[in-house]
Amino acid sequence: MSEVYANRRSRLREHFTAAGTAAALVTRPANVRYLAAAAPRGAVLLLGNREDLLVCAGPPEDRPYEGRPDENLRLHVLATSAGDAVVAAAGLAVAQGADSLAVEEHHLTVARHRALASVAPGLRLTDLGVAVEQLRVVKDEEEISFLRIGAEIADQALGELLESILVGRTERHLALELERRLVDHGADGPAFPTSVATGPHAGRRGHRPTDRRVEEGDFLSVCLGATYRGYRCEIGRTFVIGTSPADWQIQLYDLVFAAQRAGREALAPGAACRDVDRAARQVLDSAGFAEALPPLTGHGVGLEIDEDPQLAPAAMGKLDACVPVTVEPGVHLPGRGGVRIDDTLVVRPEADGGPELLTITTKELLAL
Repeated sequence: MSEVYANRRSRLREHFTAAGTAAALVTRPANVRYLAAAAPRGAVLLLGNREDLLVCAGPPEDRPYEGRPDENLRLHVLATSAGDAVVAAAGLAVAQGADSLAVEEHHLTVARHRALASVAPGLRLTDLGVAVEQLRVVKDEEEISFLRIGAEIADQALGELLESILVGRTERHLALELERRLVDHGADGPAFPTSVATGPHAGRRGHRPTDRRVEEGDFLSVCLGATYRGYRCEIGRTFVIGTSPADWQIQLYDLVFAAQRAGREALAPGAACRDVDRAARQVLDSAGFAEALPPLTGHGVGLEIDEDPQLAPAAMGKLDACVPVTVEPGVHLPGRGGVRIDDTLVVRPEADGGPELLTITTKELLAL
């Protein structure tokens, strides 16, 4: 595994040295973990012109789910935990003879950027930009295997919840139970705050659970995800509470299901991100729901739950193979509720069977 992380650092080094910068400082935790195998709290990664260093405020704690630093990467632990790893790393870069340092300006605070400039006034600071995030977009097969296991855990947790009695329980209680089940089945934890939405709340993107209780006849929409070895997946499903759904619920569900299927089928290497969004959106648009649609149809997942690429109307770029994304169209009707269906998939060429579906809980409209 050390070779994987060394290769990632080498690719980043090629990027910033080609721009004429001697060293780079990576501070965004997900980026540090991607390059160093772990991101202890407050740690930063210095890619120096003589040696790469993981600079930590204190000794890394032994928490396997947070990862263990690459054994071929030297740790530099600050003498006092009150020290700033960012400032210390700048000093270490100067000590290695660097005259320039690329930093993640989109992550550094203004105060930290000023501290860097003051501790090493002779160091020319440049912007590393989103170079690491761009490296992270295409996943290797081990990363995909972590996402696959996380998806299996999320499917299992959701499946168990559906076998329990739901009427009379609150959204908040159900969300907490789902998160406990994720951990019980081996997840590091939830990938994001679990959303359980009932009745008029159903189908609302990012709904925060309330004390509303599940009632007969409700739509129940659930969105959850598991984190496994740092990698985050996502699944969303909508169900009906009671013996049989109403006609309007069946019609709305079938429409969102058709949109979600269209988005999934549009996933292919070389497909424009905006075209995937359009494939799902036009199904709902043509049915008169343009005003009820979310701003995007999906997004990338990995070490963070919302990564590039974005599947949105104004999105730029095209999909590559081995890019995991969500496809999650939904419609929310104020005062009535709505439907959201959300899967995590990996873009694969047609020769390999097309997009790989990681979240496999049924998308049939179940009456619970």
